[in-house]
Amino acid sequence: MRVASIHTYPVKGCRRMDRETARVEPWGLDGDRRWLIVDEHGVGLTQRQHRELVTMRAAPRPGGLTLEAPGLAPLDLAEPTGGEAIKVRVFPGRPPAPVRAAGPEADDWLNRLLGRTARLVWLGDPTGNLVPWPVPAGSGAELSFADGSPLLLANAASLDAFNDWLLESGSTEGPLPMSRFRPNVVVSGAAPWAEGTWVGRRIRIGGAVFHGVSECGRCLVATIDQETGERGREPLRMLAARRNVGQKLLFGLQMTVRAEPGGSSPEGRTVSVGDTVEVLD
Repeated sequence: MRVASIHTYPVKGCRRMDRETARVEPWGLDGDRRWLIVDEHGVGLTQRQHRELVTMRAAPRPGGLTLEAPGLAPLDLAEPTGGEAIKVRVFPGRPPAPVRAAGPEADDWLNRLLGRTARLVWLGDPTGNLVPWPVPAGSGAELSFADGSPLLLANAASLDAFNDWLLESGSTEGPLPMSRFRPNVVVSGAAPWAEGTWVGRRIRIGGAVFHGVSECGRCLVATIDQETGERGREPLRMLAARRNVGQKLLFGLQMTVRAEPGGSSPEGRTVSVGDTVEVLD
């Protein structure tokens, strides 16, 4: 098994960045979901509310990032290390996380894109944002603005099997690309749905070791075309028929980052396209 592709999402809900290599930090891949758009109540806004976010590109650079979207001038932002200190929530039921506000220029840019009041915030210190449930022993509890775990792994063979189901059903929506599921790491060479057997096990990818926490229950975002913003019925309709476990529609594996004794230092842990993927136990 090998890594087929790597993806990060600099601003939660924005367009993906395709990567050849990424550094593994305790809270996930470097540059992944460290920025968040929030409403006037400090609660995160994503594609669930604003499908137009599929058109928003965020290109990180050392110490900041540049935002781009159709019809808007590019906006270059520095990490707001001295910005207003506030607390926000990714979802209404989550504990608040301490962040820094990017400032009025960024907020005005987002207002024009979304047609509503919105603020951009930056998670400078992910150690202040914790996974809101127990994590496996040996795993870190820190989290970026990802939904529920630091990384999401997807299996290319599982997508192929899913698309075979769509073809057999006569659905006009298939085949779906992997981008619908917004993974961080895509694995090739595994059997279809093998990732479900990795729950509770350690997985070595490149220079890092992860823990398979749970299969990922999918939400409405998976029904949004990541190129156009159009919404369909798939993959949720087919997952409801074929992958409905405990009323969760499953695709992908949520993972935490392990601190392995005697392993690479945090500064030296990376994953790259082509790296070997090994289930350790």
